[in-house]
Amino acid sequence: MDNQTVIEGKTVAIISYITWIGTLIAFIMNKDKKNAFAAFHIRQMIGLSLFSLANSFIVARYTGYWVYGSINFLLFVLWIIGFIGVLQGEEKKIPFLGDLFQDWFKGVA
Repeated sequence: MDNQTVIEGKTVAIISYITWIGTLIAFIMNKDKKNAFAAFHIRQMIGLSLFSLANSFIVARYTGYWVYGSINFLLFVLWIIGFIGVLQGEEKKIPFLGDLFQDWFKGVA
């Protein structure tokens, strides 16, 4: 990816990592410009947000707090990895799930 694309999309990509509301705002901001760098990170964050939502409503309800807390911690670590990738200007996929997120949400952003 060329440096100009990263520079133009970095702000939108950073916004996408600020909760699910930031992801929604970033999606709207990227709708017209279609920056590939921003779209990559928006897809990563959509996946993390959906996994977090599933953890909150499904895992927390049917398992103990240890399982729920452990998954929350893992999601936080994955969020940090993605956010560091944005700050470094890299398309760094989230471990284990990044390829799936890019495939599942390829038409979204």
